[in-house]
Amino acid sequence: MVDARPLTASFLKSAAELTQCPVDDVSEVAFVGRSNVGKSSTLNNLTGTRNLARVSKTPGRTQLINLFELNEVVDNQRGRLVDLPGYGFARASKAQRAAWGKLVDDYLNKRSNLCGIVLVMDSRHPPFEFDQQMIDWCIERGLRLLVLMNKCDKLKRNRQKQALNAVERSYGDAPNVKIELFSASASIGTTSVRNLLREWIYSDSA
Repeated sequence: MVDARPLTASFLKSAAELTQCPVDDVSEVAFVGRSNVGKSSTLNNLTGTRNLARVSKTPGRTQLINLFELNEVVDNQRGRLVDLPGYGFARASKAQRAAWGKLVDDYLNKRSNLCGIVLVMDSRHPPFEFDQQMIDWCIERGLRLLVLMNKCDKLKRNRQKQALNAVERSYGDAPNVKIELFSASASIGTTSVRNLLREWIYSDSA
């Protein structure tokens, strides 16, 4: 059944290290991506809010693990959306960028609550090295991955199809990988993504 309702959520907490994340079995979907791809806007679009995740014109503002608790409960199960620090472009020291990288690595490799990853990309560009590494990492571990090709509204229809086909040729046959054209600003793909995330979160517990 198609459910177009927003994934309404509330800010839970920020964590500077993995040990500060909640200790429970609530399923979490993590959002990752380079720091200029519109990750925060994507979260706001899916949750139907303007300011759940902070949107900034300066890339790299997300420096902590930000956890958002979903307001809905299905069969006594709850879920969370998790905003991880963006990769690249941040105006920060090398040491600070390394700390963010460790924070992301710790979460992805050690967080048992993780039930799926949403990789937000800019549809106007081919996958960068970070994007390719994330896709390969998910495939190797059999982890569910949704590749969101964001900002597709900035491309004409034929260019959208070309961009989608290019990524599908490389990864479309991989198990547990889904690839979608998306636009946070134009709400393209919003309903299908909300449905998929509900399926991931509520189909089984973390």
